[in-house]
Amino acid sequence: MNEEEMLQLYGVEPDEVHREAIRQLLQQEIENRKSEDNEVLRLLCIMLFCIGNVEDTTLIWQAKLKNQDTGSYIDVQLLCGAGYEETLFYLENMDGEQAHKELLYLKQCESYDFVDFSKVEWVSNYKRYYGV
Repeated sequence: MNEEEMLQLYGVEPDEVHREAIRQLLQQEIENRKSEDNEVLRLLCIMLFCIGNVEDTTLIWQAKLKNQDTGSYIDVQLLCGAGYEETLFYLENMDGEQAHKELLYLKQCESYDFVDFSKVEWVSNYKRYYGV
């Protein structure tokens, strides 16, 4: 499925009922080492960001770590669809190295990337970008 098809099917702000399907598509994109289409990967992350389930932060983190290009292409703010503080709290209460690394990364980015962070503003910017 390409970017246009995903936008037609789910929109930039998909309904919660589509969350699992979007998660599965994102997991497939992460595992597809041949795919060089970071637009699809990014759009799936944006969709999960818009849904705002804190548990999706770890999957978006995996997408961000897929390769060097996705590391800079996936905005750090996309890790915090449930909110910055909520995401920190969630990661602080998780076990595992991945959660710890993501938590440290978010804290390092706080003073630059999360000053006056507004999910509404980010969603609005993505809607403009996609023309919806």
